[in-house]
Amino acid sequence: MSAAYSTQLAEVIDVFSSQRRHPSGAVHQLDACHVERWGLALRGPTADTEDAASEVTWLLPDLGLRLTKLRPRRRHSRPGPTRLTATRIEHDTRSWMSTDLLLGLEIDDRAPARIAQYEEFAAAVSSGLIRLSEADFALRTVHRTLEEISLHRDINQWLAHRGIFDMW
Repeated sequence: MSAAYSTQLAEVIDVFSSQRRHPSGAVHQLDACHVERWGLALRGPTADTEDAASEVTWLLPDLGLRLTKLRPRRRHSRPGPTRLTATRIEHDTRSWMSTDLLLGLEIDDRAPARIAQYEEFAAAVSSGLIRLSEADFALRTVHRTLEEISLHRDINQWLAHRGIFDMW
């Protein structure tokens, strides 16, 4: 049985209007969107899950990563894992375009980091949806990040090591 895969998530974020535009044409208004010295910080509602009230996303172009954290809807709920995804990121003054390369990490405070979406990634590579050069970039990015986070034992310590001290 082959793994099912979705198309790559390619989105454009308009910094001036604080809007996220998906390839489907859907446009979502963000609650926050601002450029930082390390990349782009976004916060907005998520329609993907009933358990999450909002999503915080950071685009880190120098690292080739998207960090995503879902904020729980209920005050006493535990937050879900942090997701780091290999991402091709291009930007100019007005807009940021990110293309998800479908391979990433899940980091939970209660368990070691683990590689995520590998079946979807493998299916996308074998079908040609992801070029071999992009697949190589994604593999190198995810394995480098996993090794670095393992050395620092905590995503916040890893971010601090990378010079990112903002609240996550």
